[in-house]
Amino acid sequence: MKPEAAAAPKSAVSANQPEPWLRGTHSEIPALARAVVHALELAAEDAQRWTAELSEEELNRQPMGLPSIAWQMRHMARSVDRLLSYAEGRQLSEGQLLALHSEGEPGTTDALQAEFHTGLQDGMLRVIALAHVDAATPRGVGRRHLPTTVGGLLVHVADHTQRHVGQLVTTAKLVHAAR
Repeated sequence: MKPEAAAAPKSAVSANQPEPWLRGTHSEIPALARAVVHALELAAEDAQRWTAELSEEELNRQPMGLPSIAWQMRHMARSVDRLLSYAEGRQLSEGQLLALHSEGEPGTTDALQAEFHTGLQDGMLRVIALAHVDAATPRGVGRRHLPTTVGGLLVHVADHTQRHVGQLVTTAKLVHAAR
């Protein structure tokens, strides 16, 4: 028997409002960085829409063995931080490496929401700061300094975050359907 499809919860963002990239915002930011900022804004809105009414237990639940919503939220915030460190020409700090290994720990609602929203807001500011760096500027990722560019990292910030917000929404739908 299939679970009932979960209806989208009410949202602080109007259901009639277009997605961030269609609102005509951030026109002062060059196109590549603007697209990344819009992707992060959309992730924040989607996460807010699907997690606002969930309990702490529900945020930490792993339906069907999926990663929890808490993990998805932490992973998005922390991966944006890590990817932008590489885009800025830095390697990861010890603190970032320690945080990477604690993404799966249960979290409280307030702490998860704060880390997620602060992480995305800080990420947007860092993306804007990188907006005028030549997208073709070479960068290295990880200990092996795998080759990429500032532009490649910025695009990956957007697509990686959107991939995980999609997983968050899917998990949230399962949690909502199980109510």
